Amino acid sequence: MTAQFDRYQHTYRDQVQRSIGFIGRDVDFFVEAKARHVVRLAERRLGATRSLRVLDVGCGVGLTDSFLEGRFGSLAGVDVAEGAVAEAAARNPWAEYRAYGGAVLPFPDDGFDLVFAICVLHHVEHEHRSTLATEMARVTRPGGIVAVFDHNPVNPLTRLAVRRCAFDADCELLGRRSARTELERAGLDIAEARYILFFPWNGDGFRRAEDSLSWLPLGAQYLVAGRSRA
Repeated sequence: MTAQFDRYQHTYRDQVQRSIGFIGRDVDFFVEAKARHVVRLAERRLGATRSLRVLDVGCGVGLTDSFLEGRFGSLAGVDVAEGAVAEAAARNPWAEYRAYGGAVLPFPDDGFDLVFAICVLHHVEHEHRSTLATEMARVTRPGGIVAVFDHNPVNPLTRLAVRRCAFDADCELLGRRSARTELERAGLDIAEARYILFFPWNGDGFRRAEDSLSWLPLGAQYLVAGRSRA
C-alpha cells in the first residue's frame, strides 16, 4: 500500500466523480450506499450497533465515515496517507483517525467489533494482501466481523470506471473469490459473500431486488465478511 493518495487529498472526490460521470450519479450516491451496507452487515451479524467499536481501514479522506456518524458507539479510521487522514479528521471531528506505515495496524489485539476496508485491497500489492487481512483479524475481537468491499472485475462498467480513475489506473483488481481466500488465510470463518450496487437508483424496491441478486456476479462491487474465531 502506498501513500500516493496524499496527491489527491483535496481532489479525491472530484477524481472519483470524473471516473463515474458516465453513470449519471453523484459520488455520494455510491458512498452512502456502501455506508448503508456496512450498517446492515453489522445489524445482521452483530445485532444492535450503537455500542459497537468500528475501524475503517484505508479510510482515505473519510467520505464513507461521514455517512456513519451516530450509527456506532465509536469509529476509528487509519490510512497510510497522512494528508488524507488529516482531511478525514477535519471532515469527521467526531471520529478518531491515525496514519500508519502500512504494516502493523496501530491498535491492540481484539480492540474492535467490526473492521472494514472499502476499495482498499486492490491498492495493496499482491504479496502484502494477506498481511493486511491478518492485521485486520488481529484487531477484531473474538466473534467480531472483518469485512472487505471491493470492485467487481467481472462488471464491465466497473472496469471502465477504474480505467478512468487517476489513482486506480495501475491497480490489479481482485475478484470476490480472491478476497474470500485472503480472509480465510487470516483465520476467519466466512459469514457471507455477496455482490452489491446493481442499480444506480434509490428506493426500497431496488434494495430488495439487489438483495435477491446478491449471488449474481454483475454487481459493481462485492463484500466478503469473515467472523473472528473465539
